[in-house]
Amino acid sequence: MSRPRGRPAQGAGVSREGILAAALELLEEGGGKGLSMRALAARLGVTPMSLYHHVQDHASLLRALSDRIYGEVMDGQEEGAAPLEVIRGLLCRYHDAVGRHPQLTLAIFSEPDAFAGVSRQITDHLTAQLAAITSEPVLWRDILVDHAHGSGLALASARGRPGEAPMLSERYRQALDRLLARLAP
Repeated sequence: MSRPRGRPAQGAGVSREGILAAALELLEEGGGKGLSMRALAARLGVTPMSLYHHVQDHASLLRALSDRIYGEVMDGQEEGAAPLEVIRGLLCRYHDAVGRHPQLTLAIFSEPDAFAGVSRQITDHLTAQLAAITSEPVLWRDILVDHAHGSGLALASARGRPGEAPMLSERYRQALDRLLARLAP
């Protein structure tokens, strides 16, 4: 039996976007346990070594997925908006992304080297905005991010139960507003 090489039998090469799309599918299908370089190569019909032309290792694969998924969180920043508005918008977008892709969030928790790129930018931007309104920006960042993670993961668990996801999203926003009111200058 011959092993698949870098090009699938159809003659089309594997692309970085194709790798990321298949990786996200494996991550979500396997409940976070199904994503390995070997499983990804098998899904794409190539050898594991052919993936390393596009991603350096498992951590860099997770970083690339994080950049792709969480990139939208950094979009939509309003120029000149007050820090509390920026913080609220950033955290709401992040919460929604965690709810859509909980396995990616959990995978990043388990692979510290994957925390870079956009994930780091979100954290740094949030910390800078908090520094403008509190003397404890790191403490508040951790509180707010942990709240977004917990609520976002709960949101993911509501999939398939009509009406529950919007209610959980609204509760998150209400709780976030109460937390941010404690920070209001």
